[in-house]
Amino acid sequence: MLVVEALRMHVKPALRECAMVLAFDGWNDAGAAATSALTFIADAIQSVPLADIDPEEFYDFTVSRPDVALTDGNARHIEWPTMEFRYGPIDGSREVIIGTGAEPHLRWRSFCDCVLELVRELSVQRIVLLGGYQADVVYSQPVQVKGFASDPALLARLGVRPSAYQGPTGIVGVLADRLQREGLEVASLWAGLPHYIRVSPNPRGALALIQALTTCLDFRIDEEPLQRVAAEFEERISELVANDSELSEYVKQLKRRDFAP
Repeated sequence: MLVVEALRMHVKPALRECAMVLAFDGWNDAGAAATSALTFIADAIQSVPLADIDPEEFYDFTVSRPDVALTDGNARHIEWPTMEFRYGPIDGSREVIIGTGAEPHLRWRSFCDCVLELVRELSVQRIVLLGGYQADVVYSQPVQVKGFASDPALLARLGVRPSAYQGPTGIVGVLADRLQREGLEVASLWAGLPHYIRVSPNPRGALALIQALTTCLDFRIDEEPLQRVAAEFEERISELVANDSELSEYVKQLKRRDFAP
């Protein structure tokens, strides 16, 4: 299948100073922080469908199986794992494209070609990729966001610590590299979430990424609903930790480490 065939555009709008933000389920998304963040933003800006990528060439359906769903009339239809793009306004003169989906299993370079085709079609100049990773951090402390950018000064402006990670990477790392080599402005922002709290989604991680992203792209949305959910989430986790003596002791050790001279 040709790239131009795999990328299926539903509309071709004339967008203004448009940026693109991407997140992928799975390995790149601890606590579903990145995909939750983009779902929240997509709803907040009342985004509408833009395009998708045909999953046939890129997914192993025995690994990410399609779902059977019923419509109101009880008709059955198949929902395939794929990458979907939406767009909406972030202020009176700009739009943003939001892409979320499952990390592809196959042909990553061709998958990157599909994303690049959309970037070129809509004259996107700035792309931000979001992710979440498991870290040895205190759950109640502010979520730290790390990352990298084609313009290092951007990280300093955002107050984001540069990532020194080396090792296996996911589609986020591969796509960021490809887009940067094409001469595009790229930033990758990752929320560090406690590895010992296996709860998903993690709204604290999503909120931290939203705050970094809105600063990066210089726009604002109403964060209050997510702030409320994040506060309730922290209360539940605090209760969980307090009722588990082994986990409570581990958290105390992390706190002593952080405050050690």
